[in-house]
Amino acid sequence: MPYRVCFVCTGNICRSPMAESVFRARVEEAGLDGLVEADSAGTDGWHEGEGADPRTVTVLAEHGYGTAHTARRFEASWFSRLDLVLALDTGHLRALRNLAPTEQDARKIRLLRSYDPAAGAADLDVPDPYYGGMAGFEECLEMVEAASDGLLAAVREQVEGQAA
Repeated sequence: MPYRVCFVCTGNICRSPMAESVFRARVEEAGLDGLVEADSAGTDGWHEGEGADPRTVTVLAEHGYGTAHTARRFEASWFSRLDLVLALDTGHLRALRNLAPTEQDARKIRLLRSYDPAAGAADLDVPDPYYGGMAGFEECLEMVEAASDGLLAAVREQVEGQAA
């Protein structure tokens, strides 16, 4: 059974699809296809059925990442099939913890930037680039990429532990 990861932001059109795309690329590069699955969702359903924000698509494409995406809302029932739920900021972290059916499910939730060793403990949010320009989307990508390496190492450890 694959190790399942879901990235969560507000509307699932900017930060979480970016994180999903970057992490999928890391998983593929590491040869963990089929062992690790990445997905994303939003805490709200405002953009359900839509593609990623055009600025997200542009930044991902410019950096060689996949851009296919359909927005959807995170559902509490998903906790039972997920191994790790990654919030993009502390607001998402709180919303997900409130949604978690059990304490065991709540323990699956982490902030994505907690996997970036260079991130300070007081600054683990990935800022929402939606209301700004392209520079915010580039900054978001940099933060996601920095955290993805540490996340991959942690997930690889879990996957190898399951195989043992």
